Amino acid sequence: MKLVIYSLILTFMLISAAVAEEAPSDIRATTAAGDEVILHPDGQWEFVDNKKAAAAQEVARKINNKVECPVNSQGTLLGFGRCIKKGDKEYNRGSLSGKGW
Repeated sequence: MKLVIYSLILTFMLISAAVAEEAPSDIRATTAAGDEVILHPDGQWEFVDNKKAAAAQEVARKINNKVECPVNSQGTLLGFGRCIKKGDKEYNRGSLSGKGW
């Protein structure tokens, strides 16, 4: 009896995994301003119009450059925290636990 129950559970899990792997497709939408955009399943979007898409990519590139830490600075951990530059009292202070690491 247990074997039947386990095999049914396994079959259900395999079918669920197969259904869950179906990739959603892109969605075309129109913004409140009347611009056509493509919504991607990963949460990103882009303009359909090539000129607007190029302008948006330029803005995104400028924003992304500001987020990255400068060379010779201590960066963030998984995107949390701040960039610490040389000369800052927090730069390379190590652990405060007193254990030496």
